[in-house]
Amino acid sequence: MSAAPVRLEVSDFIAVVTIDRPPVNALNREAREALVSAFDEISEREDVRVAILTGEGRTFCAGADLKDRPDAERKGDFLSHNRITRETGNSIKECSKPVIAAINGPALGAGFGLMAACDIFIASENATFGMPEINVGLAGGISMLRTLFGRSTTRRMFFTGMRLTAQDLLDRNIIEACTSPDELMPMAMEIAHEIASKSPIAIAYAKQAANMVDLMPQRDAYRFEQNFTMALSKTEDAREARAAFIEKRKPVFKGR
Repeated sequence: MSAAPVRLEVSDFIAVVTIDRPPVNALNREAREALVSAFDEISEREDVRVAILTGEGRTFCAGADLKDRPDAERKGDFLSHNRITRETGNSIKECSKPVIAAINGPALGAGFGLMAACDIFIASENATFGMPEINVGLAGGISMLRTLFGRSTTRRMFFTGMRLTAQDLLDRNIIEACTSPDELMPMAMEIAHEIASKSPIAIAYAKQAANMVDLMPQRDAYRFEQNFTMALSKTEDAREARAAFIEKRKPVFKGR
């Protein structure tokens, strides 16, 4: 088994976070804490502009490790477990940099929740998706499912543990692409390089806006965006972008 359940590698302003907990990358507390730590670090690193989340081997993440369940007899253990479970997804969703999910295999339960917390989804053709908690006498994840699917599919998956394929999700316009296993990371890197080429301060504002407008009525959300646009227009990066466009050259951004 790998010494650490999560790897963080950074190059060319792109962070790759890999869940590496054989055999199926199931999440225990150590893995969840490592994911939170990785994405909190990414949020503050100036040498990172975008992140990719993937899994080692043939599985993205098979969900929670059932051997690492909280102890119902130990007061506070369930609350502590539930808190780190919530914060695992929150650390991704609230990451100040966009996060691309490169789903290399099954994304189930908590693994499907990790994907839902990301910003952009691409999947290998051998990936499958589901919330199988109901099959082990539990229930969880409908708050993640409802961000991706309509009412009927959300409830059917939640009540039955039904799984969908990557092609199913592509047909429903939920993921960007369904690739061969060999093409998955190259496509993720291509998208990441495109994002990394943008003004980092503009991307930071864009990520924050994308998260916030989900919570607002359209009228308020658009005003919120306009305030960001006004603030960005006064930055050095915005002036550089306009100059580069006029001079027909690539911009050199400084993140301010």
